[in-house]
Amino acid sequence: MALAVIAVLLAALGGVTGETCSEPTIVPSAYSTSDALIASESVFVVEIALACSNGAQNVALYADVNGKQFPVTRGQDVGRYQVSWSTEHKNARSGTYEVKFFDEESYSALRKAQRNNEDVSGIRALFTVSVDHRGAWSGPWVSTEVLAAAIGLLVYYLALSAKSSIQA
Repeated sequence: MALAVIAVLLAALGGVTGETCSEPTIVPSAYSTSDALIASESVFVVEIALACSNGAQNVALYADVNGKQFPVTRGQDVGRYQVSWSTEHKNARSGTYEVKFFDEESYSALRKAQRNNEDVSGIRALFTVSVDHRGAWSGPWVSTEVLAAAIGLLVYYLALSAKSSIQA
């Protein structure tokens, strides 16, 4: 009985693993938060359309951004994938972020090297996508309320000065 259960589990896990993609062709698109006033964190979203020369359609992908790994979700359409992450605005520096995509085999090698504190620079990504982030705008240096109050005080002072010069 136990062997039958193990055999069924192994067969199920065998069906879960993704295919290997050879010579990937990608069409990437990316989004990053540009307004810090309406969001509490900077959000990054990378979507890709993936086509493999060997016709693989069930590719399991993982992403690495600055040494942090994220799972890549598969879209409803065949060959569409997406990865997203967020960070505090002060930590989301403006510039180009390199998002490295790994298949299961290279991702396993990456995680093993990280666990063993080995050099990960020799592990080759399946492909890389560059995300340009211009930074998040935090609003004007002076809020409109302060500016309106300053203008109101200036108009009041000018009116008071004009009134006192007329009376003299």
